[in-house]
Amino acid sequence: MTVFDTFMGLPVHALVMHFVVVLVPLSAFGVVAIAAVPRWRPRFGIVVLALATAGLAGVPVATRSGGVLEDRLGASGIVARQINEHQKMGELVIWPTAAMWLLAIVLVLMDRQARVDRQRRRGPALKVVAVLAAIAAVAASSLVVVTGHRGSTAVWSCTVGSDACK
Repeated sequence: MTVFDTFMGLPVHALVMHFVVVLVPLSAFGVVAIAAVPRWRPRFGIVVLALATAGLAGVPVATRSGGVLEDRLGASGIVARQINEHQKMGELVIWPTAAMWLLAIVLVLMDRQARVDRQRRRGPALKVVAVLAAIAAVAASSLVVVTGHRGSTAVWSCTVGSDACK
């Protein structure tokens, strides 16, 4: 038994993955918002960074606990294939989420520095970082949604109205 196995009798993965499924898209929405609307950066930038940090921190815990849950289940057949696809996608979630987090930090810090320097024109570098942050946010959110859908399909496809596993 590991810390990634169960908590109060429930699989850690079932608890933590909801954290990721909520916080990564929510922070992605925030990153796109502060990327698109510069005047929101001073007001909401720290909140968006806090959400993105929490979401990013949850990703490796969800990935690790998912592997432990897979070992515990010992699935076979179509369910094992679905879980394997879900796991492969889950291992990729860290990369766009980390990119979103890092670019959001750079965006907030560059904007803060531009405001301290009282630059009316923030320059093309800030705009490029804003666009890249928004792209990373869309990628992270999309990958979390698709990965979550594959996981829920693996869990529920053989239990709710399907003859595929009989």
